[in-house]
Amino acid sequence: MSTMKIKKGDMVQIIAGKDKGKSGKVIAVNHKEGRVYVEGLNMITKHTKPSVANREGGIITTEGPIDASNVMYLDDGKVSRIGFVFDGTDENGKPIKKRVAKASGKIID
Repeated sequence: MSTMKIKKGDMVQIIAGKDKGKSGKVIAVNHKEGRVYVEGLNMITKHTKPSVANREGGIITTEGPIDASNVMYLDDGKVSRIGFVFDGTDENGKPIKKRVAKASGKIID
């Protein structure tokens, strides 16, 4: 996969799958597999044995991974693609690359 445009902390909306139309905050990004974890969405159940950390064990629900192609960045309540723009140069003369929401043209970070 090319550059991962979604980052941890972004607000995204699910555009495909069982949670289509729901939105949440990205809590983790797996660049190698091209997947994101969204807070409170794509919940999966895990059966765990008792351990030192979890004395009782049992059934735990956690967020499952979602492919990055199935989420879109939320910009003021509207979904938007993300592009890149060069905004000036740093002290070493290298160009500064920033993310921009294509729908509104606002710089994200």
